[in-house]
Amino acid sequence: MRFAKPWRRCPVTEPTIYELSSPGREGVRFPKPDVPSFPLPDGFVREDLPLPELSELDVVRHFTHLSKLNYSIDDGFYPLGSCTMKYNPKINEEVVRLPGFALTHPLQPVETVQGNLVLMYQLQEWLKEISGFAGVSLQPAAGAQGELVGVLIIRAYHKSRGETHRNRILIPDSAHGTNPATSAMSGMEVVPLPSDKQGNVDLAALRAACDDRLAGLMLTNPNTLGLFDQHVLEVIEIVHSCGGLVYGDGANLNALLGITRPGDTGFDIMHFNLHKTFSTPHGGGGPGSGPVGVAAHLVDFLPAPIVTIIEEGNDEIPPLYGYATPTKTIGRVKAFQGHFGMHVRAYTYIAMHGPEGLRKISEYAVLNANYLLARLRGAYNVPYDRICKHEFVMEGCWGNVPDIHALDIAKRLMDYDFHPPTNYFPLIVPEALLIEPTATASKEACAAFVEAMLAIAREAHENPQLLHDAPHNTPVGRV
Repeated sequence: MRFAKPWRRCPVTEPTIYELSSPGREGVRFPKPDVPSFPLPDGFVREDLPLPELSELDVVRHFTHLSKLNYSIDDGFYPLGSCTMKYNPKINEEVVRLPGFALTHPLQPVETVQGNLVLMYQLQEWLKEISGFAGVSLQPAAGAQGELVGVLIIRAYHKSRGETHRNRILIPDSAHGTNPATSAMSGMEVVPLPSDKQGNVDLAALRAACDDRLAGLMLTNPNTLGLFDQHVLEVIEIVHSCGGLVYGDGANLNALLGITRPGDTGFDIMHFNLHKTFSTPHGGGGPGSGPVGVAAHLVDFLPAPIVTIIEEGNDEIPPLYGYATPTKTIGRVKAFQGHFGMHVRAYTYIAMHGPEGLRKISEYAVLNANYLLARLRGAYNVPYDRICKHEFVMEGCWGNVPDIHALDIAKRLMDYDFHPPTNYFPLIVPEALLIEPTATASKEACAAFVEAMLAIAREAHENPQLLHDAPHNTPVGRV
């Protein structure tokens, strides 16, 4: 267990690779060519590029040193709110590197990649079971593209009904940050909705915004305050009664696994973030993946292709898997079949945990978040103070310490060897600190984080300049 005191990670900076360069030093020596040389015409010769000159060992050491300056989930507690920075099990990487997965090509005949297609088909079925939806497409490359697919499906659905005048998307102010951009990119008009005092969608504002121009509502539930909307059934009913569709942002699905299913609640569409809920790598660790699930009346609009059984099998012959194109598809949104490597990792994660294990993941995620909330609410202001789900929001400021901001707390937290939480989001909370511990954080890790946050709260009142100058123990100070 870490103690709540500043910790020195690595105070030494690494020079740039150009500073390490030595003229004439080579990483690779090529043999002299045994064929005649043919100089390029002067008009096609460019100036030499100012490339660094290093040995192979120099390059390896340089990037190894840089890697040690980074912070990852394998280093320590990573409470980056609304990002679900859970541990990525290493078995995922073993499975995705199996030759049958790693060495196949998406243009191979379907008969030669049946194992891959079986995996994708089963993943579709599992995601349907987890979410309560009738159909799933694995194509979208990331969560934001999954959102885009969802809004394009909403638009196509209304167009198929001759209701092209429906061009307004309602978005609560507690929604995920990409929702407004997604709607605007899709050619929709964005209409913001306020939250009530409990952090729910304001029902009066919702009713006032529902008219014959309504295309749909994009609802994140639990929302970005970490709160489950107490009126979600009524919200969905209001939108449906006005002819609109309800899109669920699946960014926070990690709070719901095995407990409730968005499809059963009445959502029409939802994307899954495989890189959040199902432990595939974030960012530089690998591409994301944002499959989309839809209710029965929207299955025909899913992106193509969908993996399906094209020939039934029998007791002696297994079924043949292939691709199908939905009759009203919005078209292809990604080359080939999406990010297959992410599908393999997510499949492995789901298979490893099973239904009971997935439910435990959500229960532990919610438990950890409420443990942190209970221990920190006396030292920090909590604007929407009720039982949270997988994450919660605090204010990183105090009225009696006017010069301290969320950024100061986040920077000081780095001195305690913790990754800072999300800052200044959601926008409806001043000086927001959005904290998500995930299910993989132990009680000891959560307790150590609490002690660090309590120590920083004391420092803010006793020595504010200490926070203004933070971080003190990192290779790069405040920029």
